[in-house]
Amino acid sequence: MLFNRFSSRPWRKLLAPLWALILACASGAGVAGDDHDRARQALEAGEVLPLRAILERVERDYPGQVVDVELEREHAPAPDRWVYKVKVLRTGGNLVKLKLDARDGTLIGKKAQGEPDRRGAGPLVPPAGGQR
Repeated sequence: MLFNRFSSRPWRKLLAPLWALILACASGAGVAGDDHDRARQALEAGEVLPLRAILERVERDYPGQVVDVELEREHAPAPDRWVYKVKVLRTGGNLVKLKLDARDGTLIGKKAQGEPDRRGAGPLVPPAGGQR
């Protein structure tokens, strides 16, 4: 009997982890949707600047191609804050990673290839002479 063969105990042992994996993947999709909803609520509440405003500042001060942007809720250092993490491929081929306060666009950190990480770098303003 086919039914008896597939209803045996060894098959159940194999199917239980498979169902657990399927449920874990499905719940992960829900978490990503929750993050998106929280980011939208933060924008509507005025807690973060729109991405367009951040990108305009970044493109003005760091010419090149924006290759990645993330909006994250940072829990340390206190208090909690939203941050934009932006990666820019500069015209010379160097990759620059910027970390900006999402509320006002203040540059929190900058890391470029061949340069040390600069945390707490202040406003996104080019130095005298306009060179970075």
